[in-house]
Amino acid sequence: MIAHSETPDPIAEIEASPADPRIGAFFDLDGTLVDGFTATAHAADRIRRGQARLGEVFGVMEAALRYRLGRMQFERLLNRAAGYLRGESLAELDELGQRLFVERVASRVFPVMHDIVQAHLRRGHTVALSSSAMTIHAEPVARYAGIEHVLCNHFEVDDDGRLTGRIERPIIWGRNKSAAVARFCEANDVELERSYFYADGDEDIALMVQVGNPRPVNPRPRLARKAAEEGWPVLRLEGSTDRRRVSLRRLIGYD
Repeated sequence: MIAHSETPDPIAEIEASPADPRIGAFFDLDGTLVDGFTATAHAADRIRRGQARLGEVFGVMEAALRYRLGRMQFERLLNRAAGYLRGESLAELDELGQRLFVERVASRVFPVMHDIVQAHLRRGHTVALSSSAMTIHAEPVARYAGIEHVLCNHFEVDDDGRLTGRIERPIIWGRNKSAAVARFCEANDVELERSYFYADGDEDIALMVQVGNPRPVNPRPRLARKAAEEGWPVLRLEGSTDRRRVSLRRLIGYD
């Protein structure tokens, strides 16, 4: 539920908006639709199954912490994670991603954000998940929410459908995410200046300033400052006060 809201009832606002597919509603994933990082469920599963070596465990923890503190380029973070999965079958990872969503991620979907997605769908808006996450983490959430369009990062695969250890370019993050959404709007007759964007990250300012209806959700410091400067309505949701804490017990799933 909403612990504190600096915007009028978001559902009522959407219900009062035009029923028009040219209006887009774009949703970030981690920290916006879902409390925390969806990728931690996969990392935890690899640890429990003994598939992750100690270096990988601490590498993932370090990368997540350094990224949260702004000390690592996102591309480096993704490529490090992809390198650990080199040689694995994408089809099998897709199945694993769906299973882990049911077991560990579905309960972390913010109910209010799910309701907001449904409100946009009822109005006939063009709804898309626009995230820097990988397909195996983003697509199960999109299916659960009824979101047809997913703009996210993809593993590079060889002719046998196995991961090469690299990510397809361009990496969807920051300005590249904004550019991907702009291309999507052009291809699907969506008007960006009438659209909504829900996200929490400082890197999402690049897209926030492009849409007509920016909607920061539990914004991080720089996005929060930008929202205050611009007078953007802000959604603050329960359950995210400790998102920045990284612990081995939490990664494995015992907290």
